[in-house]
Amino acid sequence: MLRTFLPAACAALLTTAAATARDEGGWALVVHGGAGVIERDSMTPETDAAYRAAMHAALERGEAVLSEGGSALDAIEAVIHGLEDDPMFNSGRGAVFTAAGRNELDASIMDGATLNAGAIAGVTQVRHPISLARAVMENSRHVMLQGEGAETFAREQGLEIVEPAFFFTERRWASLERALGAQGLAIPPRPEGAPEPEPVDHGALERDSREHRFGTVGVVALDRNGNIAAGTSTGGTTAKRWGRVGDSPIIGAGTYASNESCGVSATGTGEFFIRLTVASRICMLVELQGLSLQAAADRVIQDELTALEGDGGIVALTAEGDIAWSFNTPGMYRARLSEGGEPVVAIYGDEE
Repeated sequence: MLRTFLPAACAALLTTAAATARDEGGWALVVHGGAGVIERDSMTPETDAAYRAAMHAALERGEAVLSEGGSALDAIEAVIHGLEDDPMFNSGRGAVFTAAGRNELDASIMDGATLNAGAIAGVTQVRHPISLARAVMENSRHVMLQGEGAETFAREQGLEIVEPAFFFTERRWASLERALGAQGLAIPPRPEGAPEPEPVDHGALERDSREHRFGTVGVVALDRNGNIAAGTSTGGTTAKRWGRVGDSPIIGAGTYASNESCGVSATGTGEFFIRLTVASRICMLVELQGLSLQAAADRVIQDELTALEGDGGIVALTAEGDIAWSFNTPGMYRARLSEGGEPVVAIYGDEE
């Protein structure tokens, strides 16, 4: 598998975000849309603008909830709903395909006030996996459900169910064909209900093969009551096999939140994030060793993850409103906003 790393000397300069404080009682929000080999020369001006607009829209959805006194959990759900419906991102309607030609969706959510959490893996017919994860957290005695059982629970909860073809996009199908061809694997039949084949922008395919190998969307929110929540949603990796599950639905690996430390949502090669328990590890460094949020994030991403030859990044937030992001790839779609502040949206490693 191709792995691309920034030189160690410049990684901390290019791929970390300075913490931002909030006024007492204010809210804050930080969002990511996946990390990878995201570089200016691979993006047209139109594509760059479209991703920035999508990240601004994500902040606006969160702001609409938090500015009215809504909970961090409600903000998480509102932000991720939009990203799950946006085919530009590897989540929900933009999800990549497994080697069997299916879209298998994972998600998790965690409440920092109570440490309650919910997660789902391998669902194929739930329009908004993040809502199912929240339903598991709030309406069951379990933390994680998977596959057919998770979908049965979703129906019992009255969540929106769609046909698998709802998630089909030509761009992701073409990426699957390319990936399977490179591996010498058979290409499965086109999914039932999929539209007729359409031409695909080859530039988009090249970008997908580089930036969305481990695409994920995620958000951490802080509400006016001082509560943190984090959530993550993904379609996994293109051409994944054997029911593979990555870090996104694993509490402590891809998602973690505690009012005593921080909230984290991750995106990256999930196997490494699971092995390092990246999300909870960052929060433990804040809570138990007294590191600043940015220092904790950088230690785990720039040092520990990179030493394992893992790749990806995180966004994070504390109950004091400090915001951080860190990634060891050339880019990560990311955005942040604090009450009374200006929104920041960035894509490439040399941006703020």
